Amino acid sequence: MRVILIGYRGCGKSTIGAALAERLHVPWIDADEFLESRAGRTIKDIFATDGEPTFRAMERAYLVELLEREPLVLSAGGGAILNPQTREDFRTAGFVVWLMADVATIADRIAGDATTAARRPNLTAAGGIEEIRALLNVREPLYRETAHLTVSTEGRSVAEIADQIVAHLPRSTAP
Repeated sequence: MRVILIGYRGCGKSTIGAALAERLHVPWIDADEFLESRAGRTIKDIFATDGEPTFRAMERAYLVELLEREPLVLSAGGGAILNPQTREDFRTAGFVVWLMADVATIADRIAGDATTAARRPNLTAAGGIEEIRALLNVREPLYRETAHLTVSTEGRSVAEIADQIVAHLPRSTAP
């Protein structure tokens, strides 16, 4: 069983991923943390030093490796779905859940995460809410295309969200 969580930064992929893995009694991996550990540097540093294309190539290579593991709950990076082959790999490798939240909630969560500024680059010149809006405009159709299930994380507890995901897992993967 593989459950793959996708969605924009700040939608709860790491928090929900850890809780879901515990509930399902399977390993959990945050793909961004895995990449940083393997690379020996932050995503922000990779973007600054080598650029986004190099980061995306690294991300793709590590995701291919991670999707060979089973069982697994995988919290994918927010932009992983930009690669068409990755979207296809996610859909065929496991059950894909798109975690979503509104722009204001995402902005608040990102602002409240002390590690974000040190580890994550701005992806547009605008930054902040304008960046979130611009990137969601591009990414939402790709998240929608990739997901088997869409779950809002607005105003809900981690347990409620995990319950909803477990309730929708295909019978062959549900605990």
